[in-house]
Amino acid sequence: MKWAYSSNAYRRFSITETIHRIAAIGFSGMELLADVPHAYPVGLLPQQKQAIRQCLEENRLQLSNINAFMMNAVADERQTFWYPSWLEPYAPYRHLRRAHTIRALNLAQELGAPSIQTEPGGPLPEGMTWQQGANLFYEELMPCVERAEQAGVLLLIEPEPGLLIETLEQYVTFVERIDSPWVGLNLDIGHAFCVGDDLLQWIPQLTCHTKHYHIEDISARRIHHHLIPGEGAIDFPPILEAIRKTSYDGWITVELYPHLTNPDAAGRQALDFLQQTLRNNEAMING
Repeated sequence: MKWAYSSNAYRRFSITETIHRIAAIGFSGMELLADVPHAYPVGLLPQQKQAIRQCLEENRLQLSNINAFMMNAVADERQTFWYPSWLEPYAPYRHLRRAHTIRALNLAQELGAPSIQTEPGGPLPEGMTWQQGANLFYEELMPCVERAEQAGVLLLIEPEPGLLIETLEQYVTFVERIDSPWVGLNLDIGHAFCVGDDLLQWIPQLTCHTKHYHIEDISARRIHHHLIPGEGAIDFPPILEAIRKTSYDGWITVELYPHLTNPDAAGRQALDFLQQTLRNNEAMING
C-alpha cells in the first residue's frame, strides 16, 4: 500500500514547506490542496506551478490526488469547505464550483496527478428533493466529466455525511447514469463509518469504482470529526486486509485537516499506526 498525507492539514504553512515536512515524516505521496494557501488554481502562476513540481521532485514525493473539494478561498460564511456547492439555487454560484473543478483537472494534468476529488453534490437546499439534487448535480458535473476524459485525469466523487451523496449505496445509484471510465470513487473510510456503511461488505464490491482512499479515525459516536488513526473506534486491521485482498495498488491518503496546530506529529503518529497495523496483519497471515 502507498501512503500519502493531505496538505490540507498544513493550511498554516506554504506549499513548499508543507512538501518538505510531509516528506520528512516518511510519506511517499502527498495530496495537494487546490485551495488557499497551497494551489488555488485561480491566479496560480506558471512559476508557482514549477516551484511545486521542483519541490516535489527534490523531496521525492509523488502526488496522490488533488483535493478540489475544499473552497476556502471563496470564504462562504455558511461553511467554508462545502460552498459554493453543485446544488446552489443561484446558477452563477454553481458555476464557481464547476469552473473550479475544471481548473483543478487542468492543474492535475499539468502537475501529473492521477486524480482530483470533488464534493458529492453538496447540502440539499430547502425544498429540493434528493432526486432533484441528483439531477442537478449530474447536469453540472457532466462538462467536468468531458474535461476529465480530455485531460486523462480521474474525476472522483467523495461521499460525505450531510451532503447529497452520503452513503456508498447512494454513490452507486448516482454514478450508474455516468458512462465514463474517468469517473470514480474516492472512498473515505471515516465518512463511511460515520454513516454506518459496512466497509467489509462494500470494499470488495466497489473494487472497479475505488480509485483513491482517504483514511482517518472517527469516534464511537460516529460524529464527522477526523481523528488520528488509532484514536477512534474504527477497527482498521480487517479494513486494511479487505483493501489488500482487492489488489488495490493506488494511494491511501491520510486526511487530518483539523490538526492544524501540529500536523507533523499527527501525520507521523498516523503513519506509524497504519504501518504497524499492516505488519501485524502480515504476521497473522504468515503465522
